[in-house]
Amino acid sequence: MSQLHPIIYVRGYAMTASEIADTVSMPYMGFNLGATKVRQSWDGTIYKQVFESPMMRLMKDYGYTDAFSDGADIDRDITNKTVIIYRYYDQADRDFGDGKPLSIPAAALQLRDLILNVQQHLCGDDEELLAEFRVHLVAHSMGGLVCRSLLQNDGISTPPIRKMVDKVFTYATPHNGIEMAGINVPAFLGLWDINNFNRETMAGYLGLDGSPERVDSLDGKFDPDRFFCLVGTNQQDYGAAKGVSRWLAGKMSDGLVAIENATVQRAPRAFVYRSHSGPYGIVNSEDGYQNMVRFLFGDLRVDGVMDVESLPLPPSVEKAKKEDRRVRASYYFEATVSPRGARSFRLTERRRETFSAVLRKFDEMMRPRQAGLDSARSPMLFSTFLDSSKITVERGRTMVMTVELAVSATDYFVDGALWTEHRVEGEYLYRDTLTLKMTPAGDGWNLRYVTTDEQWSERGGSKAEQDGDSYLIPLSSKKGFSAQLRLSLRRRS
Repeated sequence: MSQLHPIIYVRGYAMTASEIADTVSMPYMGFNLGATKVRQSWDGTIYKQVFESPMMRLMKDYGYTDAFSDGADIDRDITNKTVIIYRYYDQADRDFGDGKPLSIPAAALQLRDLILNVQQHLCGDDEELLAEFRVHLVAHSMGGLVCRSLLQNDGISTPPIRKMVDKVFTYATPHNGIEMAGINVPAFLGLWDINNFNRETMAGYLGLDGSPERVDSLDGKFDPDRFFCLVGTNQQDYGAAKGVSRWLAGKMSDGLVAIENATVQRAPRAFVYRSHSGPYGIVNSEDGYQNMVRFLFGDLRVDGVMDVESLPLPPSVEKAKKEDRRVRASYYFEATVSPRGARSFRLTERRRETFSAVLRKFDEMMRPRQAGLDSARSPMLFSTFLDSSKITVERGRTMVMTVELAVSATDYFVDGALWTEHRVEGEYLYRDTLTLKMTPAGDGWNLRYVTTDEQWSERGGSKAEQDGDSYLIPLSSKKGFSAQLRLSLRRRS
């Protein structure tokens, strides 16, 4: 397990005065809210499952405590296992401040001062402790933009300050802004500070030069491998604004933030069937918590990429292709990852039903030069973090996880004579579940796998072929699909 550090929680956006008042009235700013309802199936059936809250679980599982004492915050001895709630909305409450919310740069400045305050409480004047001091930042929604402003804006922080941040975990943060009905919220819309999510405004407080089309880059200021993005894919259970938000955000969202806008470039990410907030919210979920603690404290990162070798066509479409008729189709790649024995959560779930599957065009994978690419755009399926102290093990040190994979085609469109077009319904080309068994072996790994849709997972399995730093697992189906699942296993400190 990686070293434990103090955790600073940075909450998300509160729109109206009443929401701000409710926020300020909560000691843990929502980090103490759990859930007892979990959506079980797509038809709305509900079953009961108690998730106590991230705050309570950190106390139970890792021995963390809060920083409150005698009614004051940061008024007790800070340790490496302390959770500090960053209460940047207090100033927006008329009882505690002037009633005006802080701008994101101002909130980032106060976050910098809070980190320095925690450092002083924890380290005092001990030079060795000061040099080793680190914190984890955990943020929901707009809180992730406050963290990025701290890390990226040279007018707010310096490299030594950024070095104090070990890892950043964001839930449902609009890293590339918020769009309603496909349009980025305008810069002039100052009502309730909604313009914080306009890309031109964001570029300013994130310290990005010019007017970039996308603002989801860390701009070389912070290592993206140490920045994790958890993406919600459940639009229908977000109840804010009486359902107007989810309608405007659309299906490919968490009800507020579009899936494509909820990550930063090159950072690991996971996708969970959760809404932006509320009883089915991403923070109030087992899925969110398990991703958070594995990223912060886990000691193994597993990345999965699929290198496609053959994409078969239905017989009628193959016949049309041989007749030199134009065929068009794209492909969905689905991946669901769970630690072995996990009954109530998944670490990531990219599925067609939740509009979160990876979508690729044929040429991007099989004829990259025709698509204007230097190399094939192989689907990146997952980046998963595991904790050897928590995961189910077999025979001592072996870590086990399951990966459900599926590849399917969109409908095929075949051009006919006289500008007619024929449509052939797409279908699944490959589906199977892999059980991966990973055992440390010297500087590398002994990685074995079992395809468990038709075999018992208790079998020893086949050994994955090693190719440099990667491990290859062949995938194939009777329809003629073939590919390699390329796995990268990296130990973490």
